[in-house]
Amino acid sequence: MQSVERLVVRSILSSVDVKTALLQDRAFHNLLITVGLKMAQAIRDGHRVFFFGNGGSAADAQHLAAELTGRYLRDRPPLPGIAITVNSSSITAIANDFSFDAVFARQLEALSSKGDVAIGISSSGDSANVLRAMKVGRERGLVTIGMTGRTGGKLKHVADYCICIPSDETPRVQESHILAGHILCEILEAELFKDSELS
Repeated sequence: MQSVERLVVRSILSSVDVKTALLQDRAFHNLLITVGLKMAQAIRDGHRVFFFGNGGSAADAQHLAAELTGRYLRDRPPLPGIAITVNSSSITAIANDFSFDAVFARQLEALSSKGDVAIGISSSGDSANVLRAMKVGRERGLVTIGMTGRTGGKLKHVADYCICIPSDETPRVQESHILAGHILCEILEAELFKDSELS
């Protein structure tokens, strides 16, 4: 029982350490502000935000898209957030007929327009299908945003902006991806609905 308790405490402390590092990182704060304002301007101009990733990052993509189409903290009109991870027919058709590396890129080719935002989530920064979609996004004139781990991996070099979490542990990276995503949602609501009341 004591060994399990130590595991619990160790995991919590590890998560706290990462968030403490983020709390003290002014460059990280400024990056979130820049990205949040870019997203707000895109939505203000009639554009959409596409989210994608694999596994736990696919769940994060769906989570963050839901925060936009539903609500985060404010009662306000829905925002155009789309998780391109959730259409199993599209994903399996593209993977079967082309390759798994194309499952996000091909959807962006079909659905996105210049000025939209693409947010690719990969804890390693090296997921081939996320990288390919980022490249397609840049070619099509999208604002490309990566969410990844400490080094940024290859994603750091193909996204316009890269939100790197200072950890090499996938669970800690994913926990902070949601923190960063929630902060972006709050920036969007604050910018787009300045006069609405918190409920």
